[in-house]
Amino acid sequence: MSLRPILTPPDARLRQAAAPVSAFDAGLRDLAEEMAAIMYAAPGRGLAAPQIGELRRLFVMDTGWKDSGHRSPRVMVNPEILRASDASQVMEEGCLSLPGVVVPVTRPAEVTLRWQDLDAVPREEPFTGFAAACVQHERDHLDGILCTDYLPEDARAAALARLEPRP
Repeated sequence: MSLRPILTPPDARLRQAAAPVSAFDAGLRDLAEEMAAIMYAAPGRGLAAPQIGELRRLFVMDTGWKDSGHRSPRVMVNPEILRASDASQVMEEGCLSLPGVVVPVTRPAEVTLRWQDLDAVPREEPFTGFAAACVQHERDHLDGILCTDYLPEDARAAALARLEPRP
């Protein structure tokens, strides 16, 4: 199977809000499976549907596979942040849509996310540390937000100037 390419700026689809998912069918399962394959091949720890041109509210993530070698992708459909801590953390964030760019981003240190799984079953879970940054980063993609948007204008321009062509 040939994997779809990951979009990079200035592709306008990266800046569009994704539509809620209403059909929990084989097509959605196939999309999630393809997204996981693309994420691992990249190699990344998260991938949102808009990053491959699918304007649907869905992302996949696996924050621990690079450390453990064990793949355990999670699929989050129609995710929403219910709560965010007042405490913040600064993490260096990379993005599969921004190859070669790593930027410091300040985000809440803990968030509670609600989403649906591939069977439309509602789920809710708190995330902390790197996992919290990852769910917020991927959730941002569903609203057309990139991690560089959190930077001052001059730092954003400098970061985007470092954008490497995708191989």
